Amino acid sequence: MRILVVEDEEGLAESLRRGLCAEGHWVDVAHDGHRGLDLALTGGAVDGAAAGTAGGAAGYDVVVLDLMLPGLGGHEICTRMRAHGDPTPVLMLTAKDGEHDEADGLDAGADDYLTKPFSFVVLAARLRALARRAGAPDPGRVLQAGDLVLDPPARRCRRGDREIELTARELGVLACLLERPGEAVAKQEILDRVWDGPQAIDPNIVEVYVSSLRRKIDAPFGRRSILTVHGTGYRMAPDGG
Repeated sequence: MRILVVEDEEGLAESLRRGLCAEGHWVDVAHDGHRGLDLALTGGAVDGAAAGTAGGAAGYDVVVLDLMLPGLGGHEICTRMRAHGDPTPVLMLTAKDGEHDEADGLDAGADDYLTKPFSFVVLAARLRALARRAGAPDPGRVLQAGDLVLDPPARRCRRGDREIELTARELGVLACLLERPGEAVAKQEILDRVWDGPQAIDPNIVEVYVSSLRRKIDAPFGRRSILTVHGTGYRMAPDGG
């Protein structure tokens, strides 16, 4: 995921950046409200990668937004994002724990609310849940990269005119990659989507299913469609390899 963290406590912001990057996400950071709003509305393309590691790409998958910020507060940032038609999921952080504060945040357009101090594990899980809900594909949508075609509702896959039989998990992993051709998809993101994120599951199980997919959709056709992104996960070649 591409994540924007808007947090004026620099120690906390850096801790979040390091933790989220370690999970394979790309993170930009802003320490004041005006900068945070600029990044949120431009997807990090204000001045390239100056604020973090993801600069220049189009749009964030989720925004982590502190309530109390210099310049513009979190409520105002969220309100302005929604006024500009920006639907990016927002997780609001605050040191306040009153129910009226939470209601105000949600009314401003936030999608979730977390009170400080919080567990990083819980925050990361909530971010993944927000991204899953926002990025859920149209269940009737046919996915395609070159001559590789996947029809999830029909549970059918083909390369050219040749049908390929896939298991339910193989189909799920392939769908995760075909939904975002050309983009790196983290192992943890695939695990959360296809296995629904049970903590007892080793993320390396994704490697097993990717290897199986390569044997079925690539090797017999002399293709190389699923590419490894070292330190992150995998990427589907937009042209199908």
